[in-house]
Formats: sequence, C-alpha cells, structure tokens
Amino acid sequence: MATTFLRTLFLFSVIFFVQSHGEEEDTPITRFQQYLGFKTAHPNPNYTAPISFLVDQAQSIGLTTRTIEYVSGKPVLVVTWLGSDHKLPSILFNSHLDSVPAEADKWIHPPFSAHRTLDGLIYARGAQDDKCIGVQYLESIRNLKARGFSPLRTVHISYVPEEEIGGFDGMAKFAASSDFTELNVGFAMDEGQANPGDEFRVFFADRTPWELVIRAQGFPGHGAKLYDNGAMENLMKSVELISKFRETQFDFVKAGIASNSEVISVNPVYLKAGTPSSNGFVMNMQPSEAEAGYDLRLPPMADPDVMKKRIAEEWAPSVRNMTYTIKEKGKLRDHLGRPIMTATNGSNPWWSVFKQAVEATGGKLAKPEILASTTDARYIRTLGIPLLGFSPMINTPILLHDHNEFLKDTVFLEGIEVYESVISALSSFEGVSDQVI
Repeated sequence: MATTFLRTLFLFSVIFFVQSHGEEEDTPITRFQQYLGFKTAHPNPNYTAPISFLVDQAQSIGLTTRTIEYVSGKPVLVVTWLGSDHKLPSILFNSHLDSVPAEADKWIHPPFSAHRTLDGLIYARGAQDDKCIGVQYLESIRNLKARGFSPLRTVHISYVPEEEIGGFDGMAKFAASSDFTELNVGFAMDEGQANPGDEFRVFFADRTPWELVIRAQGFPGHGAKLYDNGAMENLMKSVELISKFRETQFDFVKAGIASNSEVISVNPVYLKAGTPSSNGFVMNMQPSEAEAGYDLRLPPMADPDVMKKRIAEEWAPSVRNMTYTIKEKGKLRDHLGRPIMTATNGSNPWWSVFKQAVEATGGKLAKPEILASTTDARYIRTLGIPLLGFSPMINTPILLHDHNEFLKDTVFLEGIEVYESVISALSSFEGVSDQVI
C-alpha cells in the first residue's frame, strides 16, 4: 500500500512539474505529445517525420538504429540495445507507426493536436493505438540506462508501417526477411488494449480474418413469375444458413460459455443484386446474379478445413449454382501445423518472467485473452516465436478507432514504469528454452 501511494505521489509530482514549467519542457509527456502530432493516418500516412523523431530519440540515449524499406515509402525502423551475451536469443518489442483516419469535426480537440486537458487527458489519434507503447519502450530504456542497467539479452524495438491496413507491406515483409532472421528473436511483445477495470489485459493470440464472397446465378425472369433456383432465391437460402450459424456462435457468448474472441464471428458486410435503372432498379425483373460479402474471424482453435467444407457444402454449394471466394488474411497454423498462439502457463518460461515483472510493479494481470481483431503479432507467432500483446492501460475506456481517443497522462507514465520492469526482467532472463521451432 505504501509503495503504491509513493508511486502515485511521484507521478503527480512529475505531472505538476511539467504543467508548472510549461509545455516547452522536454519530458516523457511532451515527447509523447510530439509523437502523437505526426499525421500518420491513412490513406496518406506521413512516415518520414515520425521515423526521424524516433531515430533522434533512440540515438540520444545511445541506441543504434536501422531503417529498412521493403516497399518504397514504407519504412521499418529497428532500434537496438545490445546485450552482453550475443549468443542468447533477443527480445523484440513491436509497435506500428500508422493510424486509422479521424473525422476531425467529430472530435472535441483536433485529432493530431495531442491536446492535454487540465485533468491530464491527452487527446489524439493513436494515443491508445498504439503510439503510447512506441514511446513507452524508449522512455523505459532511457530510465534503465540512467540507473546503470545493462541487459544480458539484446533488446530490439521495431516500428512498422501499414498495420492498420493489414501489415502486408510492413511486418509481413519484415518477418519474412533475412533482416528479421538475423535478429534471432526468442520472445516478442506487441500491442494490446486498454481495460476500464484495474487489471492489465494480455493477449496470447489473434483471430484470423477471412473475407468471404458468395455468388449465386440463375435465369432472369419477370418479377411476377415463380420458379425454382433463381439467383436471389439461392442467395437468400445461403444468407439464412449463415445467419443460423452466426446465432449459434453468438449464443455461446450470451450464455457465458465463450468470449466474443473465442468463437467464429460471421458478419454480413454487403449485398449486391438487381438490374440498375435510372430510378434505381428494374423492379419487374428478377436478376440473373446475386452476391453477398461476409467478414469472418476465426480463433486459433478453429479448424480451417472444417470451415471450408461448411462453406463449400452448405453456404455456397455448386448444386444451387453457387460459387464463392475466400481471401485468407493470415494463417491459423504455424510452420509445424500448430495453432498460432502463445502458451500462458508453466510450459512457457517467458510467461512466468513477464507475469512476475508486471506484479513487481504492483500490477495485476487479467485472464489471458484472444484478441477479437487482428494485429501484426500474427506474422511473428507464425514463425513459432512466443509473443504477448500488451499495452499497460488500466482504468481507461477502450477508444481505439473511436472519436476522441485519449490517454490519461498518469496512465501513460505508469506504463513506462511497467515496461521498465518488463524489459529489465525479460532481457535478464538466462532461460533454458530458447530455441524457436
């Protein structure tokens, strides 16, 4: 209790110092605000300015940097803190440079102003997702170096582009490169999410997105005619079957049997049919083609072959003049055929080190989760490298991709403390299970 009180008192004293000396001071908070001010939102993210800022910050504390481009104009920055034992696999901390768009007229403060209110709320696109950890990594190392700490294992920080649009020109290419292999990563961390409660959330897997498009064909006919196997009739049969499957999955969530991220979600995103006219559609003509698109999210425990069989035989069977396409935006199995997820029990020594490091700061971890959406973590886990998703934000509403995204200054500073403990513990771990297979 006394330790918690003293830590809180210290954080408030830091904040009071910053506020009383003006925003021109060079502090963790102002450096965070500066990083948030770079307009990295799609469709035209500016990567040059934030990369330059991060390089300056890293080099100012004696870290080495390397910028790599696998696609022109889409840089990957790797920051390195050399450890004393180069034979041991390294630790990687990842974050992404880009952010989703922000509708400025829907915000209380301009989304790239990084405006800080009197009660310490810092408003900016990317405040939670995930520029916070990008700065916290560096600030934690800054503090560790100031205390004279030296890592046993080499620590790398990667800043990658394009995560918000799939990471295909960012982490996907980086993880598949010889540059990544040469890092010899034994354990990695990436972004997580905030928690309105007082426990830190941690994620051991992502769901894998599939884009499913089903198409139906049939003979066109007069709108007044009744006949079998029309395109719209066949499509609607499939829509009903898919809706029933969705209901069964949702029932598990409603009954408390599974969380939202542990089931297969199937959500309709568009329907396309009809014969266009100058007034909309020709209403007395049944179309010869109809199409529907679905967003599927599969947890790592799901069997992709069973899902494909269901789609082929039930949702879009050829006997009903149906066809389909599936765009798999990631893998469900690693190179050895195992579900892509990281163990959060005694079988994974990294988990124990991480858990103890968080608890050493007075923090508590919530039950490990599967992330309902998708991050760049999947590209690293696919290689067989254990990875945890973690953003130390408690007592904070979940505002990623939302209007008025913000992070409280005290929460940001507490996150630096947590990462100091995590980075020092992981980089000091001698370990007995270092081989990535």
